[in-house]
Formats: sequence, C-alpha cells, structure tokens
Amino acid sequence: MAQLRFAKMHGLGNDFMVVDAVRQAFAPDAATIRRLADRRFGIGFDQLLVVEAASEDEADFRYRIFNADGGEVEQCGNGARCFVRFVREQGLTDKAHIRVRTQSGLITLQHGEDGLVAVNMGAPVFAPERIPFLTEQPAARVQPLALPDGGEVLITALSMGNPHAVQVVADVAAAPVAEQGPQMEHHARFPARVNAGFMQIIDRQHIALRVYERGAGETLACGTGACAAVVAGIVRGLLDTPVRVDMRGGTLEIDWHGEGEPVWMRGEAHTVFVGELPWPCTLAGRPHNPVLEHTT
Repeated sequence: MAQLRFAKMHGLGNDFMVVDAVRQAFAPDAATIRRLADRRFGIGFDQLLVVEAASEDEADFRYRIFNADGGEVEQCGNGARCFVRFVREQGLTDKAHIRVRTQSGLITLQHGEDGLVAVNMGAPVFAPERIPFLTEQPAARVQPLALPDGGEVLITALSMGNPHAVQVVADVAAAPVAEQGPQMEHHARFPARVNAGFMQIIDRQHIALRVYERGAGETLACGTGACAAVVAGIVRGLLDTPVRVDMRGGTLEIDWHGEGEPVWMRGEAHTVFVGELPWPCTLAGRPHNPVLEHTT
C-alpha cells in the first residue's frame, strides 16, 4: 500500500491538512474527507487543502478546498496563506509572488521576508445573484434577515469568493454564535449556504470577530470572514482602512480602498507537523495512526 504524504498547518488556529497532489495521486471522496477530518479517529482539521498543477500559463498552481463535512468550497483566506508556506517548504516553488487558481478565480499570494503572507483576495462582490443571496433590495448594503427562531438580524451580504453575512454586535464574546450561526448558514435566502460573521467594532481601525463557517462550524479564525467583515464595516461607514481584525486564534490586517478594488489580507501561517498515512485511506471505525516525521 502506498503512503500519502501530508502536512498539518494552521493560520491563526484555523487548521488544515495540506496535500501535494502535484507529485502524488490524491482524489478523496466526501466520506474519506470526513474520516480524515475527525479529530479523534483521523488527522483532524477545519479544511483539507489540495495543491494541484496549474492547467493554464497565468497560474502557478491550482488550489482546491474541502470543508470537514466533505463539501468543496470556493475560497479560504487562512488556507491561502498556508498554501504559500507549504509550496515553498515542500520545494514546489521558490517564488515569493505566486498566482493560484481557485474555484472562485485567480488570486495573488506574496511571501514576505518577515515570514508573513499577504494575499490579494480580489474585489468583494455585492451582486445578490453572484453571492448568491435572495433579496428584493439588491442595492441595499444593510438588510434585515428573519431567523427561523423568530429573531431578526441586520446583515451585510457579500462574497469574498465565498458567501458571507456580517452583522454588528455589541460584545463579540457574548454574541449568540452557536445559536444564530447554524440558522444563518442554512437560511433559505442563501441557496449555497453562508458564513456568518459577528463583528464588534472597537474603533474605526480595529474590530473583534467570530465566524460560524459553513460546513465547519465556528473556527478560531476565518480569513475570508475577516475580509468580509472589514468590507461590511467600511461600506456601512463604520471603519477606515487598514483594519486590525482580532479573532480567537490571532490577528489579521485587512486593507481595502473601495468598490472594485481588491482586498488585501496579511497574517501568519504555520506548519505543525508533516507525516504520512496508508493510502488509499483505511480510516474506518478505529483508524490507523499517521506516522509523524517531525514537528516544528
């Protein structure tokens, strides 16, 4: 049986299993991804990141993202920073500026000399049909959203390559993330589900944020969620760029200069360990333990 090499990584506590599918075969199904994601019987992660060869001249790599529930998604900001570190550490490239094709489009990644990674996340999208978001007020930047439990919240809906609904809360620590997050994720007005952001404004260039991610639940940090929250705050006249975003796993800096302009995200990415496990996956019931080669 072959061995599948992988890395366990995290960006601000948002953790990933990262696999090089350029130099080894890797085509998991949803059930296998769910087994790998299990934190007791598998590797354990919020998302699985797959590095593939580019099929076009303008991109250096293709980047695929799967949530812990096995569903493929369009974008992941924390994962993008880990992607840069992974391809450089694994010797897949020595470039500092990398262009990567995602399901939502082409993104530009920059590895800084200070070890931090900056990601051009592209311009935010507000057109409801492209989020997608069902509304009778397509131009409104703040809209009421009635929840199944009878409550109502005011949200800004937008896409950062994946759909987000951001609300402002008085105290992010006390925000009803566990209660409202699932209701918003599966809301009928978001046909592709949605990431729910809970944003507390500390000052005009500083926010605190929690995000309930579709297919993963609340995570310690969400890169696209941080971008979406800052964009929402700026279009509502509450924030000025650049903005520090504090999440439970750490801090990001987000810079955005208005509609049509790209959002830049800057932050850390870390390798926890690299290892291997038997492949095809044999994690059924009580799984085999992966062999850890080293930790950092």
